[in-house]
Amino acid sequence: MSEDYKVIFTPSGRQGRIEAGTSLLDAARQLGADVDSVCGGRALCGRCQVDIASGQFAKHGIESSPHHVSSPEAAERRYAEKRSLPDGRRLACQCTVTGDLLVDVPATSQVHSQVVRKAADNREITLNPPVRLCFVEVQEPDMHDPSGDLRRLFEAVEAQWPDRVSGPLQAGLPVLQQLQPVLRRGKWQVTVALRGGSEIVAIWPGLKEQVGGVAIDVGSTTMSAHLCDMNSGEVLASSGMMNPQIRFGEDLMSRVSWSMMQEGGAAEMTQAVRDGLQQLISEAAASAGLETSDILELVLVGNPVMHHLFLGIDPVELGGAPFALAVDGPVDCLASELGLQLHPGCRVFVLPCIAGHVGADAAGAVLAEAPHKSEAISLLIDVGTNAEIVLGNSKRLLAASSPTGPAFEGAQVSAGQRAAPGAIERLRIDRETLEPRFSVIGCDLWSDDAGFAEAVQKTGITGICGSGIIEAMAEMYLAGLMSADGVIDGKMASRTARIQPDGRTFSWQITETVSITQNDIRAIQLAKAALHAGFRLLMDRLAIDKVDRVLLAGAFGSHIDPKYAMVLGMVPDCVLDRVVAAGNSAGAGARMALLNLEARTEITQLVRRIEKIETAIEADFQDHFVRAMAFPHKTEPYEELARAVQLPPRDLSDNTVSALEKTPRRRPSRRR
Repeated sequence: MSEDYKVIFTPSGRQGRIEAGTSLLDAARQLGADVDSVCGGRALCGRCQVDIASGQFAKHGIESSPHHVSSPEAAERRYAEKRSLPDGRRLACQCTVTGDLLVDVPATSQVHSQVVRKAADNREITLNPPVRLCFVEVQEPDMHDPSGDLRRLFEAVEAQWPDRVSGPLQAGLPVLQQLQPVLRRGKWQVTVALRGGSEIVAIWPGLKEQVGGVAIDVGSTTMSAHLCDMNSGEVLASSGMMNPQIRFGEDLMSRVSWSMMQEGGAAEMTQAVRDGLQQLISEAAASAGLETSDILELVLVGNPVMHHLFLGIDPVELGGAPFALAVDGPVDCLASELGLQLHPGCRVFVLPCIAGHVGADAAGAVLAEAPHKSEAISLLIDVGTNAEIVLGNSKRLLAASSPTGPAFEGAQVSAGQRAAPGAIERLRIDRETLEPRFSVIGCDLWSDDAGFAEAVQKTGITGICGSGIIEAMAEMYLAGLMSADGVIDGKMASRTARIQPDGRTFSWQITETVSITQNDIRAIQLAKAALHAGFRLLMDRLAIDKVDRVLLAGAFGSHIDPKYAMVLGMVPDCVLDRVVAAGNSAGAGARMALLNLEARTEITQLVRRIEKIETAIEADFQDHFVRAMAFPHKTEPYEELARAVQLPPRDLSDNTVSALEKTPRRRPSRRR
């Protein structure tokens, strides 16, 4: 009988007795340890690198040593010379067990390793990609064996990669058309891309070590793409651009109207967004040193209108009640069916929408932030022209949208603009002098710092973006320049010359070219009141008055100071440090679905559990809306905020109605 030895793999903790002479790669497979390999144990890819621990390990009752594995053979020495193997590292496929071992598998060698997103939020994603690369040696044809090349390719994959094959193998026409020349060019050694454990979607001669996948977030204003290595999960490159559909209208309902009013309007917008995405993907691939033909997987999220237009579905039904989606489940199709010029085997997975105005981007945010996995009540808000809101915990989740309009993005504001160099993005007001100090995008200095004027000379001060507007108005309220009802106090002109008459009202001047007018305040009031009314309706449905945490998602949420958002009443009262910017949660959810098959199943099932609340038909919306016009709110005390910020005195009596509330108004419409 042959000897066996105890082998332990870390960090997985998998262990057992392994027969002497077994390779460490085979030992890992026997024990279920997580060790990667693309070349199938031929010392070509180097993905199975491991570290052999040395010393006594009392916990495991063994002594481990690098001498307890076989010495490097020619193939491993050749790899070390050509590719530089770090000192102490061994290729698991090339060393065999000769004694007890403790083997550490570094993160770069783990198939399901926790990877860190490059961009901003350091989100960990467990890898279980839909497409895996398999290097195989195929038996050459023989006069005595009439089997075709495809059959022999299938047999090679099944024999050499049994742990990756999960069903009868198949291959599409694009693979068949190039199969024979690729096999002969590779001298019967080829790399195949195996999708879902059963479908060969691509084939290359020799060893292919890297293929890409792209996670895409299509917003109404901007689009972003993250190109990832499907083996490691690493973000290889990112690209972004303005959504080219903006020329058809800045907000979603404008684009739905374009579809209704213009013959072929929907098709025109579909082509625009697809052309934009093709450009994004090509730019990311070029930046990463890949060809677009190296991309085998796309995952896309977006609001319902963007979702439908990307798929070539006319969004006209989303323009009016009952806001019916064409499809509320996930969509899985070939990229070529959508007109994208990528690898012929590239597939596109589009996350499911939650409701007619709560889209796949909200589903991606839910997947990333996981409120369904916590007992704490979480409120997830993605602020845009149509704010998407999700509230709940592991027991129950609700979702709604509110027609906030584009005011938070700088539209409908006199000096408002999108975030760009020269735009005011931060602002503070001295409580004694009432003088403002501010910073602009593209400059690290504040306006009262030495050298500020010279630093911004090139761009100038061009306007004020969304975060700047929010901070300016909140500071005006806290400094007493504006009442809780949103009225600029003309009496303060006696203390500061920045209060200027503006018709029958007043404005507050920041610079010679940038002012906050009464109409600007009104636009923000309408937007934030719609947002507040939306999440308040969900809180009513859950019968709660407090939430445990607030997550501000999206690029806009990342730039809002939580304190000032709460001062304006854009979020409910909450412990201030539990109001956090979640970053691009929708994009993170897209990456999770790109790199992990279980994530796709999880969000598909979860979306069916989320309760949808349509604010347009809720009787209490208008009442909540009117009360939310005040800063931070007409009747809610905002006690947690008051502990962190000195709020001006307010009359919280229910029968107090402001002058602004007396003015006739229409209910906020999704068509604005």
